[in-house]
Amino acid sequence: MWSIMGVPGGLLWLLILSFSEGVSVQPEPNSTAVEGQVHLANGGNSSCSGRVAIFLRGQWGTVCDDSWDLVDAQVVCRQLGCGRAMSAPQSARFGQGSGPIWLDNVNCTGSELKLSECSHRGVGSHDCNHNEDAGVVCEEPNSTAVEGPVHLANGGNSSCSGRVEIFLRGQWGTVCDDSWDLVDAQVVCRQLGCGRAMSAPQSARFGQGSGPIWLDNVNCTGSESKLSECSHRGVGLHDCNHNEDAGVVCEGKYKCVQLKAMKSHCVTCCLWCTI
Repeated sequence: MWSIMGVPGGLLWLLILSFSEGVSVQPEPNSTAVEGQVHLANGGNSSCSGRVAIFLRGQWGTVCDDSWDLVDAQVVCRQLGCGRAMSAPQSARFGQGSGPIWLDNVNCTGSELKLSECSHRGVGSHDCNHNEDAGVVCEEPNSTAVEGPVHLANGGNSSCSGRVEIFLRGQWGTVCDDSWDLVDAQVVCRQLGCGRAMSAPQSARFGQGSGPIWLDNVNCTGSESKLSECSHRGVGLHDCNHNEDAGVVCEGKYKCVQLKAMKSHCVTCCLWCTI
């Protein structure tokens, strides 16, 4: 094979190609990754949630969130064998990556078998920073976790009043009060077997929670059997703080009883009775 100044021809061509495209190509000789492979980074204990990383031109890089949506996320989830896409987080939701930003303006049709088959601006062509790194949250395959139970926190002696918390993606989180109303509260009360909803307190009436804010802009019709069936912005997608945590006050598992005293005045035995 020909060489120039002792540089093998194949390596020289690689260097010329790298320089001409303005991309640093640094193959990882010990890497077992293949061209177009993807993985999800910084997703905690889940291999099916995280920042999208794709292996191209010999190294791992990220994907810009310009035009990133649920269809694109679905292709990633399918490629990873992670079930359906639950959300397509933007703005480096799973932290900022490093190295090259390989893809921008990704536009999948949904039929692609892997992300690299989707249309995009061109490998390495972008106008992004790592604060725009795209992510995905996929449904866990063969998950045995029960999704969607709710409980009410910080309600004192009542299990039928308090801050709404919902179990999703393996942990408890709160619900934002944007558009939160009595219809939404009724679904929670029904799910808990707590009778009818009396009020739907907002602004962290029962104190601020911690951890993820799972639901925002909840809009129940009232016919749902559980809160997770109501429409919302997308699991984990919100523009809220915990000072906007939603609450409910339910009637209780037993109706209140009024007792008549000897002098014909009434006293209430309870306000919202619970067992």
